[in-house]
Amino acid sequence: MFETQQQVMVTGASGYLASWVVEDLLRHGHTVHGTVRHLKDKGKTQHLIDLAKRYPQRLKLFEADLVKEGSFDDAMKGCSVVIHTASPYFLEKPKDVEQQLIKPALQGTQNVLASVNRTETVQRVVLTSSIAALYNDACDVKGRVGHLVQEDDVNPNTHSQHNPYAYSKTMAERAAWEVCRQQGRWDLVSIHPGAMFGPSMSKRSDATSVTMMTQFLSGSYSKGVPRLWLGFVDVRDVASAHVRAATQPRARGRYIIVAQSLRLLEIAQLMKVREFGLEDRLPRSEMPKILMWLVGPLVGMQRNYISRNVNHPIQYDGKRVQAELSLRYRELGETVNDHIRQLVNDGLVSAR
Repeated sequence: MFETQQQVMVTGASGYLASWVVEDLLRHGHTVHGTVRHLKDKGKTQHLIDLAKRYPQRLKLFEADLVKEGSFDDAMKGCSVVIHTASPYFLEKPKDVEQQLIKPALQGTQNVLASVNRTETVQRVVLTSSIAALYNDACDVKGRVGHLVQEDDVNPNTHSQHNPYAYSKTMAERAAWEVCRQQGRWDLVSIHPGAMFGPSMSKRSDATSVTMMTQFLSGSYSKGVPRLWLGFVDVRDVASAHVRAATQPRARGRYIIVAQSLRLLEIAQLMKVREFGLEDRLPRSEMPKILMWLVGPLVGMQRNYISRNVNHPIQYDGKRVQAELSLRYRELGETVNDHIRQLVNDGLVSAR
């Protein structure tokens, strides 16, 4: 299967990652059915409308709601592959964890897969999960050789209030594999990216990566950053991993998509911002953990998270996708600086 161009449905098509998935699919000759929450919200869909003009008759947009049963049926008609990227994420803990985070992630996945079971043409589902579905906190792997997170790991957390995002991704992926095992027509591949950076296709400012990058460039961390490791990857590489998982017959199981684990200070050191006059806004040192524990809530970091993640090294085994699906990771300096240029050019960060 999958030796010719496919008709692929992408959920949450206007999102930061999903937009690049759509672009990658179109560029490689596939036809895309993209779902969005509101078709009339041009602020979130204009870049997709522009893509549709570049690839006539190849991109069609549909309105769908994650928590509405049957919402994806029309968009899925005739598709051989479904890429389910739509899922909420918040840097800070949402006010209503169940309604804002867990229900859309879990029920949304169940609704999409219910539509898959009703759509006889679908042969494969690619699920956007996260490295957060593999572990809960960096301290969980401190006893391992190399502090390494692997693809067969499963987040052991069973409490929705502790790291609710990780809980939501873990529950959604678990539900997807359960549904997959109950039938024999379609297979499932889950993608587990780390923290994604790189240019956005839209000018939206509500993407998590935009918030994190603007925190660096606004001077929020100028006094120092915590000694915190991030599994870092270019959003364009994550998109490519999704498309390869969707279209290559040998794709199987779970894939970690992390180019490298970097400390926040190392990320800042990759930033070339002299041309924008932003050098004095970047951090040049790491803040002691006790001081970070005191000021963390002021910059959106919960103290329990600081306790269990700051000063705890963590690494990720993201090599299998390179061997099996021939994915090649970009240089991370390219990722960071492409992102900065996009933010400045779109007016989301003010250059001096």
